[in-house]
Amino acid sequence: MKSFLRQRVAALSLSTAWIASPAFVLLPIAAVMLASPVSVRAQQAGPELRSLQVTSDGGLTAGADLQFTVEATPRAQVNLRIQGIQRNISLKETARGVYTAEYTLKRQDRVTDTSQIRATARLRNRNVAGVYSFPAGFSGAPVAAAPAPAVLKIDRFAVAPVDKIEPGAELRFMLNGMPGAVASFGIPGVVDNVPMREVRPGVYEGSYTIRRLDVIAPSRPIVATLRMGDKAVASNLSQPLTSDAKPPVLRNLSPREGELLAGNTTTSVSASFDDAGGVGVDPRSVRILLGGRNVTAESNITAQFFSYRADLPPGRYTVDVSAKDMVGNSVNRAWNFEVASAAAALPVTLPLEATSHANNAIVEGNSTTVRGRTAPGATVDVKVQAIAPLAGLFGVTQEVLNERVQADGAGNFNFTFSPRFPMPGTRYEIDMVSNKAPLKTESRLVLFQKQG
Repeated sequence: MKSFLRQRVAALSLSTAWIASPAFVLLPIAAVMLASPVSVRAQQAGPELRSLQVTSDGGLTAGADLQFTVEATPRAQVNLRIQGIQRNISLKETARGVYTAEYTLKRQDRVTDTSQIRATARLRNRNVAGVYSFPAGFSGAPVAAAPAPAVLKIDRFAVAPVDKIEPGAELRFMLNGMPGAVASFGIPGVVDNVPMREVRPGVYEGSYTIRRLDVIAPSRPIVATLRMGDKAVASNLSQPLTSDAKPPVLRNLSPREGELLAGNTTTSVSASFDDAGGVGVDPRSVRILLGGRNVTAESNITAQFFSYRADLPPGRYTVDVSAKDMVGNSVNRAWNFEVASAAAALPVTLPLEATSHANNAIVEGNSTTVRGRTAPGATVDVKVQAIAPLAGLFGVTQEVLNERVQADGAGNFNFTFSPRFPMPGTRYEIDMVSNKAPLKTESRLVLFQKQG
């Protein structure tokens, strides 16, 4: 009886030492088994098992009392299954997130210090499990629970914004995620698998310097990848590359402000978006009103331009366009034009129009032929500027054509331009000036090189 009491006192003293001394908690036990990574990843949003402690007043002999303490997610159902014991052991939550239970070893139990302990926590139909072992020669010392395996995930992927996307600008990316993995990022159409260095546990950094011909499209996300063994996770960059504070601008309005159009013809209403130095217009934000009617759903809208075509009855019309760029900077522009009745006499002017392409149309290939109509025998001075996209923005200008052509007896004329490098997304601004003494008429046509 005295021996039994001494064992009880020793067990209580050992349990107290476990609580008071952090050394028992921090020292890993070589025999501890890790929980299955598959089950933990499948339930990563479910409960957690944080620690398991076991004490005994008589080792693993029959009649010894085992005391179990588990730290886990509060309000869960926690159970233990010990190899060599035929029943489950249910634990009760005695404090927030702390579960306890006792079990007296029976003569028929076959528990040794190599028996595995399986702990399971269940919360809202989700489970997590961990498998542990007694240390060799267990006689009542606490078992430090193995930490749950880290989940391969990316917590944050960010960039240090630059003032302007231009050649020589350095984009510096940062990633927070699982430590000890291999991180990289890619810019679609520009570069793939740029390595990121782990500067601190779980913190990775990498950079890329923009080259002269790089085209960074705002509509295509920059992606980071984190790999561990044969597993990988990815995350899209959700913030803009620039600290953009300037709103976009509407250019190349058609019809022009105050223009009088002939009746009984199809009217094309269009304009181009210019967000030079910014992150580009969000096509989903564009809203177009014509004469007070919302025609957005009937319009062709891209990040570079919009266009709307209709047969409009005679009258005065107001075009009201609003849009936002990718970071929320907004633009609103309104202008007026008038459609004359068929019987109305238009002022005497020199006609000049492009007949092969609508304004803000898409072209493809290495060369483009534009056909137009003016007065018979008139001369037309043509200048074509190619404004190439620089990292998804407009900024590099090149003159690709500057010549004079003459209309035939029916007033028809044409010209062809061939840029040296027809980059996708390039905007071509075509200025035409028709002369036939004493009249002179100017017109602009805007075309876009087909994307990718």
